[in-house]
Amino acid sequence: MRPTEGAARGAGPIHRAAAVLAEVLAGLGVEEDGPPAPEAVKACCARAYGVDLVGLFLGESYHPGGLALTRRLGEVLGLRPGERVLDVASGIGTTALLLAAEYGVEVVGVDLGEAQVARARSRAEAAGVGDRVRFEVGDAEGLAAEDASFDAVVCECAFCTFPAKETAASELARVTRPGGRVGIADVWLEPGHLDPALAGLAGWVACVADARPVSDYRRLLADAGLEVSVCEGHDDALAETIDRVEARIRALRMLRLPVLSSLNFDRGTDLARRAARMVADGQGGYMVLVATRPVVP
Repeated sequence: MRPTEGAARGAGPIHRAAAVLAEVLAGLGVEEDGPPAPEAVKACCARAYGVDLVGLFLGESYHPGGLALTRRLGEVLGLRPGERVLDVASGIGTTALLLAAEYGVEVVGVDLGEAQVARARSRAEAAGVGDRVRFEVGDAEGLAAEDASFDAVVCECAFCTFPAKETAASELARVTRPGGRVGIADVWLEPGHLDPALAGLAGWVACVADARPVSDYRRLLADAGLEVSVCEGHDDALAETIDRVEARIRALRMLRLPVLSSLNFDRGTDLARRAARMVADGQGGYMVLVATRPVVP
């Protein structure tokens, strides 16, 4: 039996979620020699974002800017009723459900986490859009979709966590039809400014360990055959998210849940403050990029 299982058994939902969160965060604290392996990064991100309690830290959307920035992404993508949209790293389905409800599009969500996909499917059925929104387990670096099968592709606050970014960018471009659009909202970070404390698995899950400068994201999309048409800065959204995470770490600490007694809340607060400092110093932020797959005569 794992240490948290006994504590969680028979407890309420928040205690069970806290128990799983304790396991995940304890795993993130393990010292490693060198950068984490790609498969470890993928597994850890999928595991971490499958914990219900994560929503208490990040909000319903699990990304900076929340639903307002998702709406902005849909706006700059120029989504139209009836279009087919692929949501890569769709999580619990918040982005997909909003786009289907407010833009009248059909959405396929793909996520590496089985728990997230299961929850997203339940939410789609509950929202009455199960006929227009479906979710599948899948990897952004090897999408199961056919070539040129979507009018638009969205990826919110996840591209920076893909270990093979060139491969992922090529996959996003491959499944987009000529004339279709790819929209990415993500963390950016100037080279050489990553705090060493954020370089491990915890930093990957926090979307900063392998975040790139805006110019790199533009290059990755261009190398995949896409033409960038929109580039917007939304750094305040990231700063607000970091502030919220720090405040909720303090609140969770005050709950004094036994299953979280082994966690180092001081370290969590310290990491949040280091991330906030990077944003305040202009070394990192949040951006929205939209690129088009050109129509070849």
